[in-house]
Amino acid sequence: MHDIKENDENKSEYNSQIIESIIELNRADDFIIVMSAFIKRMAIDHLHIVGDIFDRGPGAPIIMDKIMGFHSLDIEWGNHDILWMGAACGSLGCIVNTVRICSRYENFSTLEDDYGINTRPLSNFAMTFYKDDDCRMFFPKNTCESEYNNTNKIIAAKIHKAITVIQFKIEGQIIKRHPEYKMDDRLLLDKIDFEKGTVLINGNKYKLKDTNYPTVDPKDPYKLTKEEAEIVEKLQYSFENSEKLNKHVNFLFSKGSLYKSYNNNLLFHACIPVTIDGEFDYVEINGEKYKGKELMDKFEMTARKAFFGNREENQDSIDLMWYLWCGPKSPVFGKDKAATFERYLLEDKELHKENKNPYYRCIEEEEFCNNVLECFGVDKNEGHIINGHVPVKAKDGETPLRAGGKAIVIDGGFSKAYQETTGIAGYTLSYNSNGLVLAVNDPFESKQKAVEEGSDIKSEIILQEHVDKRKLVADTDNGRKIKEEIGDLKRLLFAYRDGLINEKI
Repeated sequence: MHDIKENDENKSEYNSQIIESIIELNRADDFIIVMSAFIKRMAIDHLHIVGDIFDRGPGAPIIMDKIMGFHSLDIEWGNHDILWMGAACGSLGCIVNTVRICSRYENFSTLEDDYGINTRPLSNFAMTFYKDDDCRMFFPKNTCESEYNNTNKIIAAKIHKAITVIQFKIEGQIIKRHPEYKMDDRLLLDKIDFEKGTVLINGNKYKLKDTNYPTVDPKDPYKLTKEEAEIVEKLQYSFENSEKLNKHVNFLFSKGSLYKSYNNNLLFHACIPVTIDGEFDYVEINGEKYKGKELMDKFEMTARKAFFGNREENQDSIDLMWYLWCGPKSPVFGKDKAATFERYLLEDKELHKENKNPYYRCIEEEEFCNNVLECFGVDKNEGHIINGHVPVKAKDGETPLRAGGKAIVIDGGFSKAYQETTGIAGYTLSYNSNGLVLAVNDPFESKQKAVEEGSDIKSEIILQEHVDKRKLVADTDNGRKIKEEIGDLKRLLFAYRDGLINEKI
């Protein structure tokens, strides 16, 4: 046997012949796509998606289809994912919020074209009851200006207002059904003085920017009109019976969870609810109090019950999906309130504030991060907390690193709707045998620039955390599973050799 040294010139000629053949057969595009997919497959062993696939643009169904073909991943549910999951469960609170957000961002294509949600009855209703209303407070935030003319915007605004009023009514009904949610401060329709056009909040009167509510009965403001009830029923039917939505939500349940412990990293979307003293806060569910890891487990179990259980027997679980979307102690929401009413209808900016859970202050302290890691069984000496939810305003000097890098917030505005706020296009966090690498991505400008300048792959590394001893596959969670499987196979082999099991002929 002897070494064979490659001739560089012959090798180059060989490669050129392959490329020329591919071009001659008109298979170059397919070849590039397949090779790109192969390179990505080799580069990424496992993908973590830390929530919020939905709601900021029309691409969520495309993303879902794409990741469903990915070889290995997990998803930590975000509040916007929970919203669509709850809508698929038949939660009216989640359904009306989903339609309102799609109206707000002129994202009707996701509802109608992708998921087959019938919005025609809502559109007809809006054009009838708000025919002479300019609905100026409800003009949509359009991210694709060229695609919509002013007439379409006016129609969208009317739909937007109609579903928002319905939302306030539906949410009021849920809050009244569940006093344990402690959300009475969100009951504002009954605080409106319709003659004076004011609303009473915390003992103070505020002037409403919009006073035309033809479908609200001042004597019973949370009651749906006959027409509204019919619209809600039809929307519920559409969401529950959307084949594609149910396929995507099934995938979210099969590959997702509220949190994930993976290779000594604790991943979740928003927060672990805590008190102002930094102690784990409790939530009462069906008469029992839960906090910390137990709370996350209970919420997740209830979410699965809402989707997979009997809908008629699980109304409380279905209602809890709406609480997860916007409740004051929801671990995927992380704020004291959803100030939708105030943001739409009141000028006072102080009322628009949604105060973050104390978790976001406490996470700056290493001791608190260690307590969270220990609660979830993660090694505090090597572990990290990784979450998203709150966009990091990099353009204002904010950093994704907390407690000296013990916690990392990786929400940097991957969605185009947030890039103006953050100044970047999100973060990419990778973990390999050498440690952690955090890179910040530049916004995507155009396909042409991507091809000519490679602008779609521009990123800057802002954190490199090396381990003292390079990790082996055996040191990872998957490695430990492989070891267990090898042990089982060895025991099976030894049992066969010793005659304890017989060979099947």
